[in-house]
Amino acid sequence: MGQPMFLVAVSGFIGGVALHSFFDVGAAFSLFVVFLGISLFVYYRLKKRQHPGQDFKVTLLLSVSFICFGLGLIRYDISLIDRESALTRRIGENVELSGIVVEEPQDRENMQRLVVEIEEAETKALVWTTFYPRFEYGDRISVSGILKEPQNFESENGRTFDYRSYLAKDGIYFEFMRPELEPVSKDHGSVIKKYLFGFKHAFVENFKESIPEPSSSLLAGLLVGEKSSLGKDLENDLRTVGLIHMVVLSGYNITLIADFIMKIFAFLPRALGHTFGIISIILFALMTGGSATVVRATIMALLAVAARSSARIYDVARALIIAGTVMVIHNPKILIFDPSFQLSFMATLGLIILSPKVETRLQWIPAKYKLREIATATIATQIFVLPLLLYMTGMFSLISLPANILVLIAVPYAMLLGFFAGALGFVSFVASLPFAYVAYALLAYQLTLVEFFASLPFASIAIPYFPAWLMVGVYLCGVVFVWWRNRRRVPTVPDNIIYLPE
Repeated sequence: MGQPMFLVAVSGFIGGVALHSFFDVGAAFSLFVVFLGISLFVYYRLKKRQHPGQDFKVTLLLSVSFICFGLGLIRYDISLIDRESALTRRIGENVELSGIVVEEPQDRENMQRLVVEIEEAETKALVWTTFYPRFEYGDRISVSGILKEPQNFESENGRTFDYRSYLAKDGIYFEFMRPELEPVSKDHGSVIKKYLFGFKHAFVENFKESIPEPSSSLLAGLLVGEKSSLGKDLENDLRTVGLIHMVVLSGYNITLIADFIMKIFAFLPRALGHTFGIISIILFALMTGGSATVVRATIMALLAVAARSSARIYDVARALIIAGTVMVIHNPKILIFDPSFQLSFMATLGLIILSPKVETRLQWIPAKYKLREIATATIATQIFVLPLLLYMTGMFSLISLPANILVLIAVPYAMLLGFFAGALGFVSFVASLPFAYVAYALLAYQLTLVEFFASLPFASIAIPYFPAWLMVGVYLCGVVFVWWRNRRRVPTVPDNIIYLPE
């Protein structure tokens, strides 16, 4: 499939999903759009047969666009099938239900957060309860309390967050607040997930024995995306200085981890080493809970490994589009209602498109310790996600660039040393101490900088009004500008092509 055909097909499908996310167009309209696309394709084939020398490419692209647009509408229609539930009629009532904890429990401030799959209705509910008794993934529990529907709320900056749709993207349509819980039985989840979660907890506890808080919590966020014990103040500081991506397993973290995993198996024959590396990367994604950010970055890493094993050119932009499209096909609701997916995708796209152009203007920054690389990546991603961030949060960090440069320089070394501290903890506590001490020094350095930058006056400013139409308009202007520049430029090797060595 040529580049124009590929882009038209993806744009059509994504456009259909996006439209249906806001408007219920109905199944009849979706089928009509697909029928219209098929009719245009039949017309194209007939005209091509009658006039083989003429070019009807526009008609072909239009037919593909309509077909994929209709398929996007239909895919979103299918995702709404599980929305209806017998429990909807019982909202506000005191109910007693049984269910299984299907996600790893999380600690949020002074409450324990459980995602429970209700067996009577084959749907999910969010359960907020006290820290004790503790529950685990795979536990079957009895829930007795007032059944509620999640409610949208207003954030601190006065913006309304569509909390209901945010939960619905994961199939969660109901909520319990401090119900009565009774454990029934255990071990009803995936055996693989159970042992991976158990290994993660043991791994984190290993370095928490030698690295004090809050440094150990920061390391847990860097390595496995565990941020439940960070504390609200530290999370707010990280957001203020534009560094919250460090503890949500961003693409940056996953790239470092995937590269490290592949190096571990480098001594094996290439095919065997890549096989073990791919399996390890997938297991790591499962262990960390498989969030949108982790899945997207994992798919990107797997595509890179596949390209390297076949000694083919790896087009990063196309790989990102494929990764994002596959995720939207699997769960179309994440396109509009998952901020993590949106920010992760746009940040990576900005890195691909803007990094080469930004780097040419930062030659005055030394390349030592990856200072220029970090500055380039930070500027490129911050510029690209800025309209989306302003629309989502209305907050603009004024000190994000210096904070990222000074903090991220220590992140790879803290992650590597922290990993050794956790891994060696399974063998000997004493053996892990040297790595833990150095990791602690690097983590303390990062926390000190975060606290310093967050304490500065006007570290971030609030933008009171930045609507969706303005965000879309800014990005459309950017697309038009890039298209105009490319038309004037002499053709060269694209910036987003990476040649991978065998």
